[in-house]
Amino acid sequence: MGYQKFVGTALVPIFLLLLSLPCKAQLSTTFYDTTCPTALAIINASVVAAVQNNGRNAALLIRLLFHDCFVQGCDASLLLEGSGSEKASPANDGVLGYEIIDTAKAAVENVCPGVVSCADILAVAARDASVAVSGPSWVVRLGRRDSPGSSAAEAATDLPRGSHTLGQARCVRFRERAYNATNIDPAFATTLRANCPQTPPNGDGNLEPLDLQTPNIFDNNYFENLVASRGLLISDQALFDGGSSDSIVTEYVNNPGTFDSDFAAAMVKMSEITPLTGTSGSIRSVCTTSETQAWGATSWIM
Repeated sequence: MGYQKFVGTALVPIFLLLLSLPCKAQLSTTFYDTTCPTALAIINASVVAAVQNNGRNAALLIRLLFHDCFVQGCDASLLLEGSGSEKASPANDGVLGYEIIDTAKAAVENVCPGVVSCADILAVAARDASVAVSGPSWVVRLGRRDSPGSSAAEAATDLPRGSHTLGQARCVRFRERAYNATNIDPAFATTLRANCPQTPPNGDGNLEPLDLQTPNIFDNNYFENLVASRGLLISDQALFDGGSSDSIVTEYVNNPGTFDSDFAAAMVKMSEITPLTGTSGSIRSVCTTSETQAWGATSWIM
């Protein structure tokens, strides 16, 4: 699943691809019932507080899990810093929300030190973030362990582009569509151009919502925008542009419950992409840290 490959096949929504992935994880819904029974409640409290503080944080947390899992599996390697790290890859440019995971990890460590992995916190936080903005819930199986890290090169080749229903994108990401697209609503293009000057780097960091109508609520308005030629990114509008996925977009417009259930099922699949379990990996004491610090701060079991 190369990054470049998905640029050319963006017509198929990522969550539909995820539904076809095999599930090989050795995980359990009761993994922390004895060792840290309050872990899920603690993580949830951190996520709810973060989303109440800024609605955009829900999208950031879901995106964090997406970017972590598609690069060598769901192992919290995205959180490790350093030259040449996965986090430093241009493919992860603009990924935010690390401090929310750090806050949740610190709260859990205060109660159950050395028990709950950063990888599991990422998986639970993404589910709780969805629920916090009226999105679907799903069962998160636990028992992931943390890895020593993946490389920037792996992020460049493994990370696909996907579609969005929450969050915002920067002008640098939608400038080309705002000024050069033919499959865009003229009034929408005018709105984008007002917030995104044509000549870079002017306005590169200016933000626009991926869903115009309800940017911080999980719903199917994103697909309604596509039908109206108001997809913010080229990869968004490609989902409804006379191709094979038009019927899928139409289905989600007409049946929002189908979108919810498909999204939840896909998130379960994604959260269980080749995790480290059992005697592989470790439990890091700090989530966002350098690879050197991670090795020094934990006991690694190989």
